[in-house]
Amino acid sequence: MPGDHAGDAGDGEEYVGDARRARWAAVATGALLTCAGLAAALLRSAGAAPAFVPVAYALGAAVCASAAVLGARGRTRRALWMLIAGTMIMALGDQSD
Repeated sequence: MPGDHAGDAGDGEEYVGDARRARWAAVATGALLTCAGLAAALLRSAGAAPAFVPVAYALGAAVCASAAVLGARGRTRRALWMLIAGTMIMALGDQSD
């Protein structure tokens, strides 16, 4: 029927649920990568690694932390790209070790 909108309500609720899951995934992934980057920075700074290595891990962790904040605010696409960038920064530091 043209005036029947019963099917539209389910689609809207599904969209809200997907958006909520995307935000939680961005926040959880950002927090996990932040903790991993900070732990690696602390471990590498205690060892005989060049100074660039712990700085790269800490910078990557900071980028991932800002991605978690963006994800919490609903900017999940930007958060995804920032998570990728933060992980690449940490990988660059790992490669130079």
